[in-house]
Amino acid sequence: MANKLSKIPFIFIILFSVFCFLFPSVPKNTDLTEYNLVDIAWMLTATAMVLIMTPGLAFFYGGMVNKKNVISTMLQSFICMAIITVIWLIFGFGLVFGESTWGIIGNPASFFMMKDVFDSKPWELAPTIPLALFAMYQLKFAIITPALITGAFAERIRFISYVFFICLFFIFIYAPLAHATWHPEGILFKFGVLDFAGGTVVHMSAGWAALASALYLKRRNEPNHNPARITYVMLGTGLLWFGWFGFNAGSAFGVGRLSIVALSTTMAASASAALAWIFFDAFKGRKPSAMGTCIGAVVGLVAITPAAGFVTIPHSLLIGMISAIVSNLVVEWRTRTSIDDTLDVFPCHGVGGMVGMILTGVFASQAINPANTTGNGLIFGETHLFLVQSVALVGASIFSFFGSWALLKITDMITRLRVSEEDERIGLDISQHGESL
Repeated sequence: MANKLSKIPFIFIILFSVFCFLFPSVPKNTDLTEYNLVDIAWMLTATAMVLIMTPGLAFFYGGMVNKKNVISTMLQSFICMAIITVIWLIFGFGLVFGESTWGIIGNPASFFMMKDVFDSKPWELAPTIPLALFAMYQLKFAIITPALITGAFAERIRFISYVFFICLFFIFIYAPLAHATWHPEGILFKFGVLDFAGGTVVHMSAGWAALASALYLKRRNEPNHNPARITYVMLGTGLLWFGWFGFNAGSAFGVGRLSIVALSTTMAASASAALAWIFFDAFKGRKPSAMGTCIGAVVGLVAITPAAGFVTIPHSLLIGMISAIVSNLVVEWRTRTSIDDTLDVFPCHGVGGMVGMILTGVFASQAINPANTTGNGLIFGETHLFLVQSVALVGASIFSFFGSWALLKITDMITRLRVSEEDERIGLDISQHGESL
């Protein structure tokens, strides 16, 4: 089996070269004057900002693990930028935004090898920018989602198995959820689910996959560890916070009132969550820490993501505060169980995403975003949106958890997921990559 697997990269290169030769996808001379050039400039910037989040995540996670696993952990994030990009350009964009099949998945042939993307009419929900720019922006969301999962099985997964798993995760978990939520013909979109920038699609899917991974791979042989570099964590948090403005404000797909609202609520929620985390730690008798501040800030960013373009600044402050306290409590609960979610991906990203989704159903206002046709939140005396968000949360959670578990099982049957006890003792930097700090 190992010998057969070693031939896969070579076979892939040959097939990929043939596809590139057969499908050159030469763009015509598109007249950009039909678009809003200011919106194009902003979306080019936002696209780059969202990409920097993945290296930011690499530093964020890399600083938290043992020193002997820093390179391996960071590479698991970096490799997503290569793997998911290639999949996206071949058939992934069509799988998410192609012609809908029952509102569940797109047609991968719709934009195969990005055919006609440069010459097609713009995406109907982003009419002022070219379709190609919309495709590149959405690619960055697809890149960071599987990278988020890596913190759950850090320090014990084989690299080749991880690569295989994230390919399956993108095709069978991320793509259907993204299509169902963001495509106008998607079942969740039609149901009225509000997810401005990826609370369901990105954070809940990654969070539930993280929990499935932690349970499937079981505990590390050395579950206790000292973070390698707290300064890496702080650097990663800064890059994530910066990039998140492109993540949320960019999801307005242009320059205007909505992008400013999303940027403002993003800043507010992250700041309040950072403070709430360390104040809650102090309430429990702990010292205010750099690690806690960083984790709190990221939890706030996660929670505001689905709500960023639908809520006011005061409500975004509440979302950040509530999400930090809830995630803090879940982290504490997790430490008392046998679940070895190495970097607490599920308590922070999964739970943070769910809290954000529910609170969107509580605080969303049609006065903030008239495009919200589902209704106002619970706080305004309406119940429909809250029920929609709650039902979607349950459905997306079941799909993400059990789907990820099945993919882990399939991956493990093809190529063993977990490193040997000796490789784990040596550290994944040396055993998987032959490198060290």
